Amino acid sequence: MLKGIFLEVKKKFETALGILQKEKITIDPDDPAAVSEYARVMKTVRQKADLFSESQRIKYTIESRTQGIPDARSYLLALKEIRIKRGLTDEQGAEAMMMDALEKVEQELKKPLMRNDKKGMALLMTEFDKINQKLGIRREDLPKYEEQLEFKIAKAQLEELKKDALEAMDTQKKREEFKDEEMPNVKSLDIRNFI
Repeated sequence: MLKGIFLEVKKKFETALGILQKEKITIDPDDPAAVSEYARVMKTVRQKADLFSESQRIKYTIESRTQGIPDARSYLLALKEIRIKRGLTDEQGAEAMMMDALEKVEQELKKPLMRNDKKGMALLMTEFDKINQKLGIRREDLPKYEEQLEFKIAKAQLEELKKDALEAMDTQKKREEFKDEEMPNVKSLDIRNFI
């Protein structure tokens, strides 16, 4: 079994490496075109190597950690815990609104809402739809939100690459044999030469 897992990871790694060896990546987190291109390359890597995107990873985490939770309140609390652990912020206060909606539904039902209660869950989903409408979130815009998330992640990764490259060049410049060398612009580096 371990050998099978190792071979699968090795295959995914080789697939990703093969794509990165062919694609030109410009390390410029301040250039939207460079960030978009990097996001495109990383999306290709994920698709070809069969890796999760960030939103797919979050969805998987939610599904696996909430599978055995029978009631809606514990489910929502588990979502909050997952959000906090992943470092996601609730800037719009959606969690509090969702808990208020749950309170309203439970008062209407006069009992705690269980996730297998189809009628009660339908009432809760109706309340959630009202919250989404109030916040200006539409289901049909979900792909757009996912794209924005991928762009933010790509920008953060390029910033990290730039920081690492500058640190490595700074370390080299301190060595005697490289003292007179001029440091190249990070944008001019071609990652393919270092893979």
